[in-house]
Amino acid sequence: MNILVLNCGSSSIKFQLINMDDESVVAKGQIERIGATDAILKYKPVMVGKKNITQIREIQDHNVAISLVINTLLDKNNGVIQDKSDIDGIGHRIVHGGEEFVKSVLITEEVKEGVKRCIQFAPLHNPHNIKGIEVCEEQLPGLPQVGVFDTAFHHTLPKKAHIYAIPWDFYKKDRIRRYGFHGTSHAYVAKKSAEYVNRPIEELKIITCHLGNGSSVTAVDGGKSVETSMGFTPLEGLVMGTRCGDIDPALIVHIARLKNLPIAQVDALLNKKSGMFGLTKGKSDFRDIEDEAMAGNKRFILALDIFCHRLKKYIGAYTAVLGGLDILVFTAGIGEKSAYCRNIILSGLDYLGINFDHEKNEHNEFDIGTGPTKVLVIPTNEELAIAQDAKKILEPLQVAI
Repeated sequence: MNILVLNCGSSSIKFQLINMDDESVVAKGQIERIGATDAILKYKPVMVGKKNITQIREIQDHNVAISLVINTLLDKNNGVIQDKSDIDGIGHRIVHGGEEFVKSVLITEEVKEGVKRCIQFAPLHNPHNIKGIEVCEEQLPGLPQVGVFDTAFHHTLPKKAHIYAIPWDFYKKDRIRRYGFHGTSHAYVAKKSAEYVNRPIEELKIITCHLGNGSSVTAVDGGKSVETSMGFTPLEGLVMGTRCGDIDPALIVHIARLKNLPIAQVDALLNKKSGMFGLTKGKSDFRDIEDEAMAGNKRFILALDIFCHRLKKYIGAYTAVLGGLDILVFTAGIGEKSAYCRNIILSGLDYLGINFDHEKNEHNEFDIGTGPTKVLVIPTNEELAIAQDAKKILEPLQVAI
């Protein structure tokens, strides 16, 4: 079974074709700057004898972009399939499922309407996710599609964790609550950690740290998300590349008054010009920030200390929520590759049973813990997780046919 995984953004599409018989990637790539005359296609086939493709060309819209993805997979010289029918199904990343979608689902007209109702919660993401689905319906008619929701893993959050202490009607009527994000990644690495220690996930208390330009941390108890740092939007929680994370909410009003800014500009400031970008006056790439810090730049050292301190605080709090800790997982770009940050975060956590091998940490090894609490560095694979969910839903349909 070949599953095409699509992650459709406002001006980009990431894609992978995965052979689910052995879960191997057949080809992958991305299209950037959709809508521009200098859009970029990057394509990497895994088959022997096939060459990578990079093109700079005009790509007017998502229709043209998805058509280009399909035609590239079919390319006479470097394609990896002979016919569109070699694709058995499509798995779509959908950012927000609200309270309607608590697991991955087969895409139907009713599901599309539900995803549209969730646009109010993710106006920058869900419209483009829907667009990807609709374009695939036009270009690959009859091919089954599956929606995999970033928020779904967190539907198990108890009410005491997901309801905000604001007037009740905001939750009851407007569904304003903590939803959480990065759920596909958190679920994937939690499952992988349980497999590694060879214990049922139902017996384990796990904290997963997804650390990238967007970062979040989740407490997983018995395989279920019971706390997570992102909230109604991805702004809440950890310090991130350009997002501020937790702040006093009264600051929004204060900044608006102080700088005479409309709310929309304050929102943009907190989402796009804060976090590490704001602290360093213009840098959001952690590799650049670490280089500056290691060269002795005090502002950059402080920025990384603030980032690590916030995560350390969450680890302590979530251990209390879980009532103990069996496994601590680091994943995503920073989590997997920043020995500098992991060293700061892990130091001084002996009281939680967390000790680590400094040399293994420096080499980004998989298992870096030396204490009773396992400390694992697990590469995330959201595309494979989406394909796995799609396969579970599509296999019974094939049997029925």
